[in-house]
Amino acid sequence: MSNDVILGKTEYFPGISKISFEGTESKNVLAFRYYDENKVVAGKKMRDHFRFAAAYWHSFCNDGADPFGPGTRPMPWLNNSNPMQKAKDKLDAAFEFISKLGLPYYCFHDRDLAPEGKDVNESADNLKTLAVLALEKQKQSGVKLLWGTANVFSHPRYMNGAATNPDFSVVTHAAAQVKAALDATVYLGGENYVFWGGREGYFSLLNTNTKREIEHLATFLQKARDYGRKIGFKGTFLIEPKPMEPTKHQYDFDVATVVAFLNKYNLADDFKINIENNHATLAQHTFAHEIQLAADADLLGSLDINQGDPHNGWDTDEFMINIYDAVYAMLILLQNNGLGTGGMNFDAKLRRNSTDAEDLFIAHISSMDTLARGLLIADDILKNSKFLALRNTRYKSFDSGDGKRFEKGELSLEELKNLAVSLGEPAQISGKQEKFELLINQYIK
Repeated sequence: MSNDVILGKTEYFPGISKISFEGTESKNVLAFRYYDENKVVAGKKMRDHFRFAAAYWHSFCNDGADPFGPGTRPMPWLNNSNPMQKAKDKLDAAFEFISKLGLPYYCFHDRDLAPEGKDVNESADNLKTLAVLALEKQKQSGVKLLWGTANVFSHPRYMNGAATNPDFSVVTHAAAQVKAALDATVYLGGENYVFWGGREGYFSLLNTNTKREIEHLATFLQKARDYGRKIGFKGTFLIEPKPMEPTKHQYDFDVATVVAFLNKYNLADDFKINIENNHATLAQHTFAHEIQLAADADLLGSLDINQGDPHNGWDTDEFMINIYDAVYAMLILLQNNGLGTGGMNFDAKLRRNSTDAEDLFIAHISSMDTLARGLLIADDILKNSKFLALRNTRYKSFDSGDGKRFEKGELSLEELKNLAVSLGEPAQISGKQEKFELLINQYIK
């Protein structure tokens, strides 16, 4: 990646230079303390473990507005009244920030990058125009596109869903957007393409044919996959689960739901799962739970890095600073040999009262350092503790004899019953949960 800072005609983050690694003794809030991108951990550089990406929508489109008041965050790149010039200014601001922070990737929705036009063709042309400019920025900076996607949830036409909409004409508009977004993603060398079903679900069963809608979703994804492969997309298609909000019940509720869906509709060869921490919270799971289930199914694709407030019933999209979440996630990822073509996208936003330009840098630096620290701790645990041995010991009865025969499917139910008779009542074996928790705490330094 280039070490140059990419500036447009206006410098939107003046006074902030390229963020560097200064080590754990540093008190500089605009420097990394743990994230040393070239440090080799478990056989590869930190930057290759994480493949960090900026989220175009939160970082460069979200001004802090909420249902109770207008935006609070100054965003001078959004001041131009001409929608296309505004999009170009936003692109300048994005690549200035990304290159100053030293991120290797970025992610976008089509409507983040370019404004919607008066019709389908003008919208596609707007996206093409901005994609040409974005490619030039990528060449200048060395920054790559981790994934693209289409926003088929914000426009009023999608109030009842996109691919699952009961009105076929709406489905065609969703297809047009996805086609244009796939074209842009391929043009920009995107390594993945994401489907987030923001409104693919229902509010009431009284007016909904769920079977038909889910089948429509599968057909839509199959056709999108076929088109992507036809135009040369060799990357991974991703589905991002979320249980609800904005829709009451979404069809991509959690990882387990998506795994079943992909397998049922023969999509698992082309699709994997993009997991967001805050969505796991809304589904009443932990981030680690969702990552582990996806890894177990060989469908772990990419991660949206944030955290949610467990006391709020909505998507707060906070920057991830929970060291336990970071350690637990990295324990799984190290054992899973990483994320493949995926990465870690900062799908997180500044708090409404964080209004200084430096706040966006500080938020990313803090989260990147949290994850880097989590990686170092997890690597230390796996290499220098008895963590894996202790866990494996719980399953030692399946490592030989009749237990191993059971795992291979060689014992009938009748044979299992006879073994229960001969073995008698099992001895009580402690799960040692507190010992595992203590072990993790011993390595968090």
